[in-house]
Amino acid sequence: MFRMKIDRADPALLHDQVAGDIRRAIADGEAKPGEKLPPARDLAAVLGVNTNTVLRALRILREEGLLEFRTGRGATVTSGARQKSIVLTKAQELVRVACQQGYRREELLRLIESVSPRHG
Repeated sequence: MFRMKIDRADPALLHDQVAGDIRRAIADGEAKPGEKLPPARDLAAVLGVNTNTVLRALRILREEGLLEFRTGRGATVTSGARQKSIVLTKAQELVRVACQQGYRREELLRLIESVSPRHG
């Protein structure tokens, strides 16, 4: 299993920390496409958190397209997860830095559009 650690002194919500650790594991290739994650209750026990915390993190990652849920098989890393994870991580970093620098949402969107290559 990949390395995961909860920092209770960190102001980030526990489910966001769990999602971040799994996202990082996918980006770093520790959790590979097609790989099944351990059951939520096992992850929760290892991390010392409630199972619902882990389930919430897994749902976030499913919404991001990094995981898929299959009945009876649990959560599996999607085929394009590594590339999506890298882009998502960079986008989150951009938003964090932009907020720190005082950019509003509309300003950031205009900035992104101004540097995006023109398609069509």
